[in-house]
Amino acid sequence: MTPLLEINDLHAEADGTEILKGVSLTIGRGEVHALMGPNGAGKSTLASVLMASPAYVVTQGSIRFEGEDVTDWTTDVRAKAGMFLAFQYPEAIGGVSVIQFLRQAVAARRNLDELSVLEVRLEMGEWMERLRMDPAFAERHLNEGFSGGERKRNEILQMALLDPALAILDETDSGLDIDALSIVADGVATVRSQRPELGVLVVTHYQRLLDQLSPDHVHLLLDGKIVASGGPELAAEIETSGYEKWRS
Repeated sequence: MTPLLEINDLHAEADGTEILKGVSLTIGRGEVHALMGPNGAGKSTLASVLMASPAYVVTQGSIRFEGEDVTDWTTDVRAKAGMFLAFQYPEAIGGVSVIQFLRQAVAARRNLDELSVLEVRLEMGEWMERLRMDPAFAERHLNEGFSGGERKRNEILQMALLDPALAILDETDSGLDIDALSIVADGVATVRSQRPELGVLVVTHYQRLLDQLSPDHVHLLLDGKIVASGGPELAAEIETSGYEKWRS
């Protein structure tokens, strides 16, 4: 079976400085992979490069998604194809309601010129109930005045409605307290229960999110390279001992 995502010897730079120095990673359908590492290791860079951020230039290697070489595809084309990125710090957009934003995004994902407000509202209502979100949330301006937990939960709502094949969660646990973290983790689990083929790449510093998401594979990124891979036990070892073992 063709892997969902294949990253092969990926090198990328920003402003002439190489950040990714030969990353290779394969994610199968329905798998959860966790990417750990210290600040500056290149974790968020990899997440951004996978979604074709213009801040980075791929200088070597390839990205294949569902068998297609997407290395040169733009962000919007990758998103329409089924790749999704939940941001570490989601931006606020004043004057645009959550439902307006999702109506446009879902129409683009489904390759439709337009989607009725009623159709989106009904679908949103179903998912908001599953995610235990207040229905009034739909009318609020996107991320404006949202708490950290609300912003992250909104990202999970977007993920649910856009129905991607691959979800990249860039430090979704950043800045969340224990209760908010549990809500987000439950949200991801809820989406996965409805979409068992969904592949997930979780970028995180901490084991506490992984304790709830139960990743199939854990990878350690140091200085732009994956230096170790394993199961959940690798995350536990990193949490206990830090990164020194792999720095030499």
